[in-house]
Amino acid sequence: MELGFETIGNACIIAHDRGPVLATDPWLFGPAYFGSWRLSHAVPEAQQQHVAQCRYLWLSHGHPDHLSLPSLERLRGKTILLADHVGGRIARDLRGLGFDVRVLRCGEWVQLSDRLRFATIANYNQDSVCLIDLDGHLIVDANDAGNRGAGRFLQRELPRFHKRTFLACLTGYGDADMIHFHDEQGRLIPPAAAQKQEFGPAIAAMLAHYGIQYFAPSSSMHRYNRTDSVWADAYATPIEAHQQGFDGGARTCLPAFVQFDLHTGCYERIDPPANDGPPEPPAAFGDDWSTPLEADDLALLRSYFGQFVHLREHFDFVNFRVGGKDHTLDLGRGHGRGITFAVPRQSLVAAVQWQAFDDLLIGNFMRTTLHGDFWGKQGAPALYPHFTPFVTKFGDNGGACTVEQLRGYFAEYLRRGFMDFAADAEDQEMKAALARYL
Repeated sequence: MELGFETIGNACIIAHDRGPVLATDPWLFGPAYFGSWRLSHAVPEAQQQHVAQCRYLWLSHGHPDHLSLPSLERLRGKTILLADHVGGRIARDLRGLGFDVRVLRCGEWVQLSDRLRFATIANYNQDSVCLIDLDGHLIVDANDAGNRGAGRFLQRELPRFHKRTFLACLTGYGDADMIHFHDEQGRLIPPAAAQKQEFGPAIAAMLAHYGIQYFAPSSSMHRYNRTDSVWADAYATPIEAHQQGFDGGARTCLPAFVQFDLHTGCYERIDPPANDGPPEPPAAFGDDWSTPLEADDLALLRSYFGQFVHLREHFDFVNFRVGGKDHTLDLGRGHGRGITFAVPRQSLVAAVQWQAFDDLLIGNFMRTTLHGDFWGKQGAPALYPHFTPFVTKFGDNGGACTVEQLRGYFAEYLRRGFMDFAADAEDQEMKAALARYL
């Protein structure tokens, strides 16, 4: 392709300037989240080769459906571009594995080829957005990042682009997160994704808000892969759902997988085969639900969860049901809230050792029981705002666990000038939870 881009996989965009130059979030094969997710469609050999020919890779954040280490192992020798995440964990870990990593200052454009410029913005949730300028055409890759301040940069830059503009970001029914909740009677709490509400109108509204012409579906092209998580397949987002209810007038919602020629303005569908096949047992990924915790495991759990000061102020306990036995970690008193995680020992210990607890939550084979009031303003149970971000985003990835560390962490994002909270109830809850650290 002379000038253009392709979308493939879960969140991979391949940008071409007289050949492939840059690929974003290349998850090209294999499972993710302790084997719980697989790609919804196989990545064709042609696109595999195009990614392999790229000189640069950009990784938005550390989730394994975006940062796929097995895929990266096949792509050694590339320069990996990263936003400047506070804490620098991704850059540090990848360099430790021998990868060539380049961290970019937020909001600064860099030239990657004759007609390709690139900029990226890190946000306080340890995610990032990138902007790709292909000879005056703009592609915005927001993956899972939301706004969280990148909208300021986008609104500043958009008026400079007078050719075609594109937005790729996460949309869907809402299963690309922790949805395996149960009440104290053991009943599954139906996730919001069960409603399967059309989100085409929201895509059209988003394009109109920013004045962008095209939408490219992204970050929701997965299925469930384990026998203990395949129940969640009922709530996964099919690729055709993005166009249902979409009425954007002159704006266009593209198919999920396309080749877009920017010279002609024409695009062709890529028609990859569905990644069908039976789910795999937990044992295929080293898990056995009957294995009990060992004494050293309990010490590891106490040390890990004891470091997150914010949890003590909002939860009485976290309980782990492993091998059929409960192990309760006392955190605080009088909050009226606790959590029970039923989970196989092997994945639990690995997640804590790797400081990747989010991989257990999003995998949705771990069964989470909520004790007390967890019903947020959205009318649905959630581990936001007081558990998930403080453990997995600010703690595991940002290295901020104490009050002093958290204040320093947010001070740096505020200093950069790219930090915002939307007016919706969920973002305002998050802002209130962060008040003492801001």
